[in-house]
Amino acid sequence: MAKGRQLRSTEKRNAGAIAAWLKARRERNTLPASSSYWQVFLFVTANLVLLAFLVFDVPAAATAGDVPAAVRSVSRAVTDIGKSGWILFGSAFVFFAAFVATGRIEDARRRFQALYTSQISLYLFATVALSGLSANLIKRAIGRARPVQFEEWGVFGFSPFAGSARFESFPSGHATTIGALFMALALLLPRRRAVLAMLAIWLGMTRVMVGAHYPSDVTAGLAFGAWFSLLIAIAFSRYGIVFKPGPNGLPVPRLALPHNIWPNLRMWRSR
Repeated sequence: MAKGRQLRSTEKRNAGAIAAWLKARRERNTLPASSSYWQVFLFVTANLVLLAFLVFDVPAAATAGDVPAAVRSVSRAVTDIGKSGWILFGSAFVFFAAFVATGRIEDARRRFQALYTSQISLYLFATVALSGLSANLIKRAIGRARPVQFEEWGVFGFSPFAGSARFESFPSGHATTIGALFMALALLLPRRRAVLAMLAIWLGMTRVMVGAHYPSDVTAGLAFGAWFSLLIAIAFSRYGIVFKPGPNGLPVPRLALPHNIWPNLRMWRSR
């Protein structure tokens, strides 16, 4: 009994210390967030999804069988990059490995790099996991029929809470994961944003090429994942974790990723 009370007391002190640490970091990052960027993002996204729904969905479904075999084969080979499992497993593994390393590394600079690596892994895990869970709940509630049922249901076929994967087309879960992952990478690697954006669009559209989704499903998924990743980055920046608030309130990396992370990872491999 005494040992149990002592353990609970220790847990409360640790929880209190973490809460105090977060509060202190929050108070040091008080720059206000931009009040208009989310409105612009929402306006652009809504119009792109609507245009895809009205203009591109029917032609994409009607000509799905005309996609060249080579294109379909390549698309099938890379489309599963949008599965969240490998990202969640990899980021969780790196998080725990880096977190454990912080207690074993004596050099203060490298210990900080290990801690920063664990924080990045936590951010990637959180953005992919939470965006994916939210997208799955939304697609079940909307219940849009997939392109394989185009002849029967058309692009306007909906059956909310049908309990079948055949009615879980909007938004695309794969595209949501891709949007979340590549937005996270774009925030961490600002100089690579244009390349990362194009890669995300191409990977997302493989869902159309393999006949699993309509263009509007993919557009919505990419935007939703990217938006979710940005929101979590903003939340992290308020506590100075991975990001810090920029002059306009949007998150910017606290450190240059390649310069600070890769030497630390090489050191772990050599141990």
